[in-house]
Amino acid sequence: MKGLFITLEGPDGSGKTTQVAKVADYLSKKNINFIQTREPGGTRISDKIRSLILDPEHKEMHDLTEVLLYAASRAQHVHEKIIPALEAGKVVICDRFVDASLAYQGFGLGVGEEPVMQVNNIATGGLVPDRSYFVDVSPQVGRERMKARYGTASLDRIEQKDFTYHERVREGFEHIFSKQSDRIVRVNGEQDHETVFKEIAKDLDQLLANHKEK
Repeated sequence: MKGLFITLEGPDGSGKTTQVAKVADYLSKKNINFIQTREPGGTRISDKIRSLILDPEHKEMHDLTEVLLYAASRAQHVHEKIIPALEAGKVVICDRFVDASLAYQGFGLGVGEEPVMQVNNIATGGLVPDRSYFVDVSPQVGRERMKARYGTASLDRIEQKDFTYHERVREGFEHIFSKQSDRIVRVNGEQDHETVFKEIAKDLDQLLANHKEK
């Protein structure tokens, strides 16, 4: 594929979605052909699955159901939107991808890395991002930001899970980073948004330059 696949990851409240918008604006100013998308979601079918996953009323959802729904949403997203964009030579910026499932379901729910990875390998056909930016914040900071931004009444089903769960999610991201630091760039998300973006942009410039030379 001629394109470049970039994802942003991090715990809830990390500010990664803000950084996705900043990266998109940065690429736009550079006249780089790109698409901006998110998970779960990104397509009509994937968005319908997203609504099922995140609905706070679905408290009875089994852990394996959650794993499979995320993978189903991702399969549609990858094959309908991401792969065609990459084959067209575009840069794809995605808010979350498989790393999120490993952290949230593999570690947060305790399903385990291997089964989550097996399901997602089928869903994605083995697609791996060229670069992932891990915007890292502590569970305490993430929780405080979410409450300040939305209040507890507006949190989705995943965001409403207890503090211990979110600690395991953060540990999951740490574990993934420790194994794949060649692909993943870790950024301190507890800094102000502009400082975080400057760190991302510095690596992104090098990534784009290297990709252009290929």
